[in-house]
Amino acid sequence: MNSIELIRRFLVDRLGVAEAAVVPEAVLADLGVDSLMLAELMFEAEDRMGIDISSDQTPPRTVAEMVAIIDSLSPVKTG
Repeated sequence: MNSIELIRRFLVDRLGVAEAAVVPEAVLADLGVDSLMLAELMFEAEDRMGIDISSDQTPPRTVAEMVAIIDSLSPVKTG
């Protein structure tokens, strides 16, 4: 599973977001992601991708920013 798939599955399963709405330019807040849900998404990414997101990480604003955080920490680079 790559980072965008992880984010898409999380938002579809937890918030009922339409899969087609989870695109890189989508603003997380517009998809219903508040600070608590963002924390849950980050924990999910840590667990599933085997990464450690720092607590002082600047919160991502868009799906693309979240993808960039996950990909920058992922031991297996997708390309």
